[in-house]
Amino acid sequence: MAETYLSDFGTILLFLIGGAIFVIIGLFTAKLLRPHRPNPEKLSTYESGEEPISNAWIQFNPRFYVVALIFIIFDVELAFLFPWATVFGRRDLIEATNGTWGWFSLIEMFIFIAVLALGLAYAWVKGHLDWIKPQPVVPQSRSKIPMEVYQRVNERQYKRREAAPTSKTDPQDS
Repeated sequence: MAETYLSDFGTILLFLIGGAIFVIIGLFTAKLLRPHRPNPEKLSTYESGEEPISNAWIQFNPRFYVVALIFIIFDVELAFLFPWATVFGRRDLIEATNGTWGWFSLIEMFIFIAVLALGLAYAWVKGHLDWIKPQPVVPQSRSKIPMEVYQRVNERQYKRREAAPTSKTDPQDS
């Protein structure tokens, strides 16, 4: 009789196949139902609500990633405080251990927070939390032309000429 039933691995395989089919059907349905109207604004790079200034494929300061990783570490570690608080407050465990459980939990959490504070102090001392924007590097040219000449050219006000007509026939002539 056991031979007619699926093995445990067969059950897992059926669940995996069913899950994959469910995901594929969901993605296909979403593709059929969604509006597809691309325009230049939708296809532009999104930079936290700011208008993109230049190409998005530039090198970023690694400090951005270090600060993000520090945030994630402390955020995840903070999530460990909530289960601890629920277990720490269980009266039945405190009464069963004659108060030892409460002291053990409290000391354990102080050690946990001390390790987090030590990590924060380390990051602070290393300067990972300083948000210093790098100063732009002005390129130095090896031109024989003195800088004053460039300054005079940049300070000049040029008169704009009207653009020449692009077509050979003027629409006003017809």
